Amino acid sequence: MYINNKLLIGKNEKYEAVLLPKMSNRHGLVTGASGTGKTTTVKVMAESFSELGVPVFVADVKGDLSGCCKAGEENENILKRVKDLKLEDFDFKAFPVRFWDLYQKNGHAIKASIYDIGASILSMMLGLTETQESILTLIYRIAHDEEKMIYNISDLRKLLQYVGEHRNEYTLKYGNITTQSIGVIERSLLALEDQGADKFFGLPSFDIKDLLKTKDEMGYINILHAVELFNSPDLYVSFLLYLLTKLYKDMPEVGDLDKPKIVFFFDEAHLLFNNMPSYRLKQIVGIVKLIRSKGIGLYFISQCPSDIPDEVLSQLSNRIQHALRAYTPSEQKAVKAAADSFRVNPNLKTMDEILALGTGEALVSFLNESGEPEIVNKVKILPPESFMGTIDAMERNKIINNSEFVGKYEEEIVKDDAAHLVLDKIYTEEKEKQEALEAAKELEKQKKEEQKALLEKQKLEAQEKREAEKKKREEEKALKSSVGYKLGKKVVNKTVDKAINKGLNSIFKSIFK
Repeated sequence: MYINNKLLIGKNEKYEAVLLPKMSNRHGLVTGASGTGKTTTVKVMAESFSELGVPVFVADVKGDLSGCCKAGEENENILKRVKDLKLEDFDFKAFPVRFWDLYQKNGHAIKASIYDIGASILSMMLGLTETQESILTLIYRIAHDEEKMIYNISDLRKLLQYVGEHRNEYTLKYGNITTQSIGVIERSLLALEDQGADKFFGLPSFDIKDLLKTKDEMGYINILHAVELFNSPDLYVSFLLYLLTKLYKDMPEVGDLDKPKIVFFFDEAHLLFNNMPSYRLKQIVGIVKLIRSKGIGLYFISQCPSDIPDEVLSQLSNRIQHALRAYTPSEQKAVKAAADSFRVNPNLKTMDEILALGTGEALVSFLNESGEPEIVNKVKILPPESFMGTIDAMERNKIINNSEFVGKYEEEIVKDDAAHLVLDKIYTEEKEKQEALEAAKELEKQKKEEQKALLEKQKLEAQEKREAEKKKREEEKALKSSVGYKLGKKVVNKTVDKAINKGLNSIFKSIFK
């Protein structure tokens, strides 16, 4: 609830846990075990910021934040809490909501060009190693230097193929580019496509200023439908980090404001830091430290403070701790660390309280007017003023279809500018060259096969000729060895002898006549 220029988040009989608008961009942390009330707390905070006139961005991984768009309904539990906390100004109400969806099913589309995302974020999406990321960074550099614009996965695949085939030409200028790394990147792109991410890459690119809208002096609650997206944790985390980075890059420096320009909730934040290399953590820490000067408040949501690296944790000044469970020594150590992170309240045993908190109860410490953390206090979190639960598809579609962004991002733009055509032309030329080479190889193969067939035919004919001659010789030999042949030969020989003798006698007679 927004009351007296303060955001009332929780109460007890003697204390009100209020978040001061001008301290909201000092970032915060909401932690607690599953089922202890973190989602309700985030919803109350989002509603309060909306009433303050501050837009909010929050990922809905369970589907239970969509009810912010309609007024809440009376029920026994809510009315009892309102009465217990003596909330005189509590009123059921709806809040202005925008739905977004990477997969374009349950909200407006969010698109970004491959080039706009950058090598670092894309490497996270692809799960690349540091070495493979360095190769991807070179690909981006080549695209920039040679004006080969890459808008979608297809463009990147074309450029990867081109660079791979001409890697020797780029080695001296950009360093070694291995076919193995290019192959890994291409296979990772296929895996990303299988997750449906190809719908995210392309044009028109998302305008981050569309998250900064207000309606009737209330900030829009921008809800990312992430139920399906959360099944691909790398893509989920990388996308949120992309939005966070884009906010950081696109928003101007404004210094300390009376209230933030936007508040960004990063749910399931532990996924962001799992196995994160040190060089990337350094980038995140830099963003967290500097982004508040852009008027942006960050609130990380996770189960335990130990999920967040110390370098980031030290920047999160506004803290809400729901119950934790500790059955093992490591869990007990984590609870103690969570308790020690609060400013001590002499009237409260912080560690014992963390273990004993009920659902909807929390330990809270916000910054005061001087920018110092208050001592920790135990409170009950306020009930939401909007609807508790999910809305049906008809209600969701009504909100989407009445939005000013209908049609702005849904229709994909096919870019045909000169820079983009350069890549298409190069790819087409390479494809034609490759096809011509394959055709020449096929023709050469066909010629060799024809020559082989001709040789086989000639060889067969020669063999048939030899066999015919051999057969003829054998037949002649057989004829000569037969009885008839021998008798015939004798008759012929006698006849020849008679003829010769007769001829000789005639010659002698003529000589001696």
